[in-house]
Amino acid sequence: MDWDKLRIFHAVADAGSLTHAGDTLHLSQSAVSRQIRALEESLNVTLFHRHARGLILTEQGELLFDATTAMVKRLDAAAARIRDSEDEVFGELRVTTTTGFGTLWLAPRLPALYKKYPALKIDLMLEERVLDLPMREADVAIRMKEPSQADLIRRRLMNIRMRLYATPEYLADHGMPETMADFSAHRLICQHAGTAQVAAGANLVAQLMSYDIPSTLTVNNYFGVLQGVLSHLGIGVLPDYVTEDFPHLQRVLPEVESNEVPVFLAYPEELRHSKRVAAFRDFVTEEIMQFRKSHIS
Repeated sequence: MDWDKLRIFHAVADAGSLTHAGDTLHLSQSAVSRQIRALEESLNVTLFHRHARGLILTEQGELLFDATTAMVKRLDAAAARIRDSEDEVFGELRVTTTTGFGTLWLAPRLPALYKKYPALKIDLMLEERVLDLPMREADVAIRMKEPSQADLIRRRLMNIRMRLYATPEYLADHGMPETMADFSAHRLICQHAGTAQVAAGANLVAQLMSYDIPSTLTVNNYFGVLQGVLSHLGIGVLPDYVTEDFPHLQRVLPEVESNEVPVFLAYPEELRHSKRVAAFRDFVTEEIMQFRKSHIS
């Protein structure tokens, strides 16, 4: 198959329109149409259903689009490796992590990274879904469990636990609970056990919810839980790393905590020599070392 025709097919399938694909490729609509017809003739199949609102892929077209998508991602990865052979740290780095870790721990530390590498462009993707690194959905991931894919380089950064915290103001007004039975006089702020989150956090919430707690506030990420706690609404289930940036928070019922959660940094083997990835990896590692020192001391 002619790669040029496949490239044009991919652009049309991605845009769903000959006109939009032509604009992207700087080709006329008729030129794009001719290439698609030629590709269909060479394969002896119909790749698109044509209708008034645009183009829809046929079953055969879907198969070909899956193949060209994988090819484009591999080419993008190769281009990234070529660009990263330079000594300078610049350009885009796509980082994915959970909403909680990204907003509460990573984002507040990024000014130091940008100060060191002002030409760096970070695309921070915060979601609980695990993005596919080998398929280049992201360049680097910080995950709350060890990645299972074999073609990833991974580094264990630290271990965290979910614990109970409240503000001094809230505890001054409502008292410090001594046992879980005392929670009947308090409001619990947490993620719902069914929300996408690490299993250890969900298990702790399920355990807490088994008690008679009349008032609760559930939020679908730890950033929201923290805002509720800082607003003196109640006692929140939060990862222990929040105490570094919010040292005034007081721990409640110290015997209540989740199991340990490992935090891993991972990136594809093919980005082993990427200057951008190395800069981000070294920055996060240094910040984690400082975090550990502050907790030990």
